Amino acid sequence: MTRIIADISVSLDGFVTGPDPGPDNGLGTGGEALHAWAFSEDPEDRRILREGTVRSGAVVLGRRLFELVDGPDGWDDTTGYGAGEVGKPSFVVVTSSPPDSVRLSGLDWTFVTTGLADAVTAARERAEAASAAGGKDLDVVLMGGGATIGSAFEAGLVDALSLHLAPVVLGAGTPLFTGGTPRTLVQRSVITTSTATHLTYDVL
Repeated sequence: MTRIIADISVSLDGFVTGPDPGPDNGLGTGGEALHAWAFSEDPEDRRILREGTVRSGAVVLGRRLFELVDGPDGWDDTTGYGAGEVGKPSFVVVTSSPPDSVRLSGLDWTFVTTGLADAVTAARERAEAASAAGGKDLDVVLMGGGATIGSAFEAGLVDALSLHLAPVVLGAGTPLFTGGTPRTLVQRSVITTSTATHLTYDVL
């Protein structure tokens, strides 16, 4: 069964970027520490990264994050979602205005202009098609940014939450949660590595 999984790195004080994020400072000041685990040589970090990308039938991201990953200093053949780990899933971008062109033309991009719920539906369709073609269950991964995941969580679109808790206090930046409807989570796993604490919850 295809699930919707929100997967993001977060600081101890709840930020998914440092202060002053922007096109030339995507993760904000100090924010690169959030993703140290993704570049770690720790065997458990590598396993978690590999298993997370292997399960991805489609990935949802917001327009601001798309601008970063498709920008001139964004992803390439060695860095990016699942680089060196798995094949490339479909990518669904929720935006009010699709770009005229994309730099990463070798990836499967879909731009949805009718809202986050429709973007998640489109991603689910792609993940289910990939599941049928590959003969195994694949999920939709909400990659971010923080506003996209926060909105999906608030809208009840998220089945599971996968947090990579980095041992850093950023002090300011983009918060993952900004209030909203209380929700109950069921803790499924806690894995501690040399660079992060990986937390998995089911969302009820």
